[in-house]
Amino acid sequence: MLKKNLIIASILIAGLACFAGSCKKKDTGNDNTSGADSGKPAYSSKGDEGSITGKISFNGTAPTPKKIDEGQDAYCAGAPGEKTTEDVVVSNGKLANVFVYVKSGGAVDKYSFPAPATDVVLDQKGCRYHPHVMGLEAGQNLKVVNSDQTTHNVHPSPSKNPEWNQSQAPGAPPIEKKFNKPEIVIPVKCNQHPWMKAYIGVLAHPFYAVSSDTDGSYTIKGLPPGDYTIVAWHEKYGEQTQKVTVAAKETKTQDFTFSGAAARGPSSLKEGPALILP
Repeated sequence: MLKKNLIIASILIAGLACFAGSCKKKDTGNDNTSGADSGKPAYSSKGDEGSITGKISFNGTAPTPKKIDEGQDAYCAGAPGEKTTEDVVVSNGKLANVFVYVKSGGAVDKYSFPAPATDVVLDQKGCRYHPHVMGLEAGQNLKVVNSDQTTHNVHPSPSKNPEWNQSQAPGAPPIEKKFNKPEIVIPVKCNQHPWMKAYIGVLAHPFYAVSSDTDGSYTIKGLPPGDYTIVAWHEKYGEQTQKVTVAAKETKTQDFTFSGAAARGPSSLKEGPALILP
């Protein structure tokens, strides 16, 4: 009888402990909230999809890119290309590297969009990440390649997905990873070369684009008709939000303008010291 009472007491104590949170399931970052796992029906094209297009303008005097001393790595110092910061790229009054995406509304609230089987490639070339800003869908394969003859150390710092930190020597196989949770945005750095930065937007759908470095243009294609909230994100100038209605087969124009006076200061991306020359 005593033994039976002890067993019952143990079960009750364990139950109370779980109720208090000590038995909470560990978040591994593998619960894909996109695609079939979202619980929403998969979207099926009706042939009436439209698009959103526009340009990202910059108001004010663009900051002069700062020179970066890459002398800590002889290969990087001798690699072709500009040795300057990439946080603000303005050409003819247009701002590049702005991540524009559908945040909510219409089909993105009603349907799931399974991740495509195609890879999204992040290249390390000339001791820079290419592209500087990119997007992919949750669960889509990210392939990181090293085109340089020096060792890099790829280190994304997500807040909703598992963090990882992996070295990649010259000629090494691609690093292949997935971010299974939507997250805007994930900063990426190289622990070997602290001036190297990239930003990855992870979405539960394919409706995003990055403004070009020539004329600041972007286009989000294949968007079902509906009312949407879209966001333009920049690493230094923050976010802007707009409401957009897209009719069947319509190409809707939506421009954004960022002001140099709205700079947020240094990026929140944690990094080691880098020598910046005036």
